[in-house]
Amino acid sequence: MFKALADPTRRAIIDELLERDDQTLFELCARLATKHRLGSTRQAVSQHLAVLEEAGLVRVRRRGRYKCHSVDTGPLQVIVERWLGPPRGGVPMRITLASVLVDDQEKALRFYTDVLGFVKKADIPLGEHRWLTVVSAEDTDGVQLVLEPDGHPAAKPFKEALVADGIPITSFSVPDVEAEAARLRALGVTFTQAPLSMGSVTTAVLDDTCGNLIQIASA
Repeated sequence: MFKALADPTRRAIIDELLERDDQTLFELCARLATKHRLGSTRQAVSQHLAVLEEAGLVRVRRRGRYKCHSVDTGPLQVIVERWLGPPRGGVPMRITLASVLVDDQEKALRFYTDVLGFVKKADIPLGEHRWLTVVSAEDTDGVQLVLEPDGHPAAKPFKEALVADGIPITSFSVPDVEAEAARLRALGVTFTQAPLSMGSVTTAVLDDTCGNLIQIASA
């Protein structure tokens, strides 16, 4: 592997595949020529790729008549962990789910999709309720919002106390609070706090019709 990485052209190939995965030989040759001023022939680049593949640093898959190349960082990680140890703290945590407690899942789904503009991600029957999630239309593989039934005895008093004190249960980001508030008002949405500028952030608070207050904010 060290021998494979000793060549500057092969290191440039790795750099290009890290920047854009799944490239054909033709695409790699073009990027090496335009970005690195490397005038290597297709045959030479193909030979470099063969060395990297043999070292386990490049994976190849077929796409029709073409071979596509991707980086495999596994061998590099083994070396890093051998001398530096595994990453401290293990794998960083990621937020994959958040939830709001709703009094009617079907009503909530209509509001969060038809009005707020989210899209349905999961809808799985679970007895009398469903595992029901929505996501941002611009990031369908991002954080899912669970529309969770508020059937637990503690849920409704908790929600009522938050609403009584004007406290939103969660917050969503929008590009322009003023414009979004105007759009939502036109759809009949009730706001308990009109758009309010607080220095670098503008917020507004709306009623989601399911027993919650929701804040929208823009920086």
